[in-house]
Amino acid sequence: MQKKALVIIDIQNDITKNYKEVIGNINKAIDWAVHNNIHVIYIRHENLSAGTRTFKPNTYGSELASDMNIVSEHVFTKYKGNALSSKEFTDFISANEICDFYIAGADAVACVKSTCYNLRKANYGVHVLSDCITSYDKRKMDEMLRYYESKGSKIICLNDL
Repeated sequence: MQKKALVIIDIQNDITKNYKEVIGNINKAIDWAVHNNIHVIYIRHENLSAGTRTFKPNTYGSELASDMNIVSEHVFTKYKGNALSSKEFTDFISANEICDFYIAGADAVACVKSTCYNLRKANYGVHVLSDCITSYDKRKMDEMLRYYESKGSKIICLNDL
């Protein structure tokens, strides 16, 4: 297994807005990772805040989206935007000596942004798959891609893999 990982962030049933537009590309990225012996990691968000309507633990909304290919048992739950806040995820990174990450998922202005920022801050290589991420506010996508790049992430698309 290579010291690389494809990380799919928050593609869950409660991400109803816009993810359908990128799910085909996310599944192609998963196929690419499997074909190239790259770890495939799924990050799930659970919202523990009182009165929340989305990502409630043990609900249909918090489950991974059924139209996404699930090819590994590497599913880690986070309770904050940054995927590195999951100890199980960081333990997996250490145990497998992963140093390069390919990022797909939602939401570009929240959890994807926080995860990319914190991965770069920790000096990991980060490749954002621009055609495999989405946002609740798609008008912010170009701004987010520029932000990721300004923090040292490489912006690529599926055809660049």
